[in-house]
Amino acid sequence: MTSKTTGPGARRDRPIRRVEPRQHDTYRDPAKPKQPTVCDGCGAFWQGGRWTWGPAPAGDLARGACPACRRIRDRYPAGTIRLHPRYDEHADEIRGMIANVEEVERAEHPLERVMEVRATGDGLEITTTGLHIARRLAARLERRFHEKPDLRYPPEQNRIVVDFRE
Repeated sequence: MTSKTTGPGARRDRPIRRVEPRQHDTYRDPAKPKQPTVCDGCGAFWQGGRWTWGPAPAGDLARGACPACRRIRDRYPAGTIRLHPRYDEHADEIRGMIANVEEVERAEHPLERVMEVRATGDGLEITTTGLHIARRLAARLERRFHEKPDLRYPPEQNRIVVDFRE
C-alpha cells in the first residue's frame, strides 16, 4: 500500500521524508562497466549487471579490476574482525572456519573475500572485502565461542568493525 504525498487525500500530519544515501562506497562503480568485462586480478567477469564466476563469454572482452581486487590492491578492507589473544589457542580452528566460510561465500558472491588473516600483538585480525562475509564470519564465531561481538558501522563509511574483545 502506498500513501499519497500530494493532492486530495494526501497525508499532511508529517513532512515528506526524502531518503538520501549517507554512505559512499569508493569501490562501487557509479557507471556499469562495459559489457562484458573480465577482472585482470581474479578472473571474475561482469555480465548481466553483476560480477560472477564461470566461463567468460566468447568475443571481445573489456579488461579491468573488480571492486574486491581494487580493495585488496589498496589494502582498504570493508570488514575488520578483531579477536582477543585468548582465542590464540584456537587459531588453527579459526583459520579453518574462515576458509570454509570464504569458500561458500565466494562461490556465490565473487566480491566477498577474505583479504588477510594475521596475528597481531592484540590477538588475531581478519580483514574482508565485503560487509556480508564479515557479518557471516562474526555469526559463525559467535555460535562457536558463545560470545556476543561488538559490531560497529562507522558513520559515513561503508565498513563494519567486529570486536571479540574483553
